Amino acid sequence: MTATVEFVTIDWCGRPVRLEYQWVGVRDAQAPAMVFLHEGLGSVSMWRNFPDQLCQAVGCRGLVYSRPGYGNSTPRAEDEHWAPDFMHRQANEVLPAFLCAVGVDVDKQPPWLFGHSDGASIALLYAAHHPAQLAGAIVVAPHILVEDISVTSIAQARTAYQETDLRQRLARYHANPDSAFWGWNGIWLDPRFRPWRIDDQLASIQCPLMAVQGVDDEYGTLEQIRGIARKVPQCELLEMKACGHSPHKDQTDLLIAAVTHFFKRQLEGDIR
Repeated sequence: MTATVEFVTIDWCGRPVRLEYQWVGVRDAQAPAMVFLHEGLGSVSMWRNFPDQLCQAVGCRGLVYSRPGYGNSTPRAEDEHWAPDFMHRQANEVLPAFLCAVGVDVDKQPPWLFGHSDGASIALLYAAHHPAQLAGAIVVAPHILVEDISVTSIAQARTAYQETDLRQRLARYHANPDSAFWGWNGIWLDPRFRPWRIDDQLASIQCPLMAVQGVDDEYGTLEQIRGIARKVPQCELLEMKACGHSPHKDQTDLLIAAVTHFFKRQLEGDIR
């Protein structure tokens, strides 16, 4: 991305939290806005140029930000341990506060959401709890329940962080890689998180919804998106072959083409 990195401060948990963000895509203030919600180890910079590519293709503005604890946003305090409701809090507290702070009027011009992994789960929760304030959502490799494959892969990531150069590699994308890694890894491997699931909350989603998953996803089975479709009748599924947990990296062109078709079809429906 070549767009300027900006910062905004919100009040969260009784303290000021600084969030980094970028506007990408088309520069038309009247164009639809798409907000990008990163994965459990992601950040603004880790998306690279995918948000700009996608937004240029669909003709919208893109808003990319790093959640608290990630990228160059305010890091997680050393003694701060996330609870099993951490994604609910991101959807119902942090995201609304961030959108308000950067001037996105969710009532007059509801945005779209594009979420990946944990960010996709946050997008689903926002769509379920704020149905009138969202134009549509694309969720890629979402989690709606904790599966054994997820826990196994996240445990392997912990070993890699402790024994390989994973920490150094993450330091390219996070000012405090320990904040990002241990916040995410700690809660996902916490026994209290094992019963977590959100499929029972999805029926209230009203907006157009597209759910995408790689057939070879190492963090979840296809039940993650098929379970969404059983709860949300309008959900369109895309199961991508030769693709792991990051379709926007593994199958970039195919994903952009599919999302562009879906997005433009929804806009044409609105016009009609």
